[in-house]
Amino acid sequence: MEHETFSNLERAEVLTQALPYIKKYNGKIVVIKYGGNAMINETLKEQVMEDIALLWLIGVKIVLVHGGGPEISDMMNKLGKKTEFIDGLRVTDKETVEIAQMVLSGKINKTLVNYLEMIGGKAMGISGVDGGLIQADFKNEKLGYVGEIKKINIAPVVDLLEKNYIPVISTIGCDTKGNTYNVNGDTAAAAIAGALGAERLIMMTDIEGLLRDKDDPTSLIREVNLKDIDELFAQGVISGGMIPKINCCKEAIKLGVKKVVILDGRVSHSVLMEILTNEGAGTMVRGDK
Repeated sequence: MEHETFSNLERAEVLTQALPYIKKYNGKIVVIKYGGNAMINETLKEQVMEDIALLWLIGVKIVLVHGGGPEISDMMNKLGKKTEFIDGLRVTDKETVEIAQMVLSGKINKTLVNYLEMIGGKAMGISGVDGGLIQADFKNEKLGYVGEIKKINIAPVVDLLEKNYIPVISTIGCDTKGNTYNVNGDTAAAAIAGALGAERLIMMTDIEGLLRDKDDPTSLIREVNLKDIDELFAQGVISGGMIPKINCCKEAIKLGVKKVVILDGRVSHSVLMEILTNEGAGTMVRGDK
């Protein structure tokens, strides 16, 4: 028989240490924005799904919002469709938004639902089009069908939570004229979390979190208040790809989310560490109060 890393007593002690956090989050809503490296790596994908299923089983109301930019790009390449960018943003014509809808709401969404169901979760996949969840319009005519959120109709998500499902949401939006839009996943997650008054929004990414020195992984800023963010912008600490993420954190808190965490999706079971331990993982953004 192989030597086990943990004895049964150690396992029991770990579970009892998690008890205060289980109690704290039981019945509370946690929105997870999922994408990037953790989605591409199959082992990490399984671990994220395990974390979500475990949290759901102990009574946390999980809402999973997912992206899938790399898979959209892969599909476009397979179909011989070239990607055009304006100021770093993908131009999304009618054909591109159809590809995005196919990949996000079809392949990725149903794969995640299947994972959760396989390991004992109870999941339901929907897109922002279903029930008019994400109502959008053109963000910029030059960019084509890139959507700016105009309204969130949160009722379909609330209905699923009340029926004890894990809603799995792809961020395709719609308008009243039959158009569909590719909506930024972080922006959509912030708006959905705000509409739900979520206890926490977890934004999974492929860096450690907000670093004081972007080249030094040990310079992680573990916690930041809204009032500190302008100063960090002025100092150049928040720069590049972190700018839109921090702006989404600010927006989520203004909309009523209690805390937002930028989490390293490359770390095994980082979601469980964030919810069920004192130290957590990544960078937490909280309101001024």
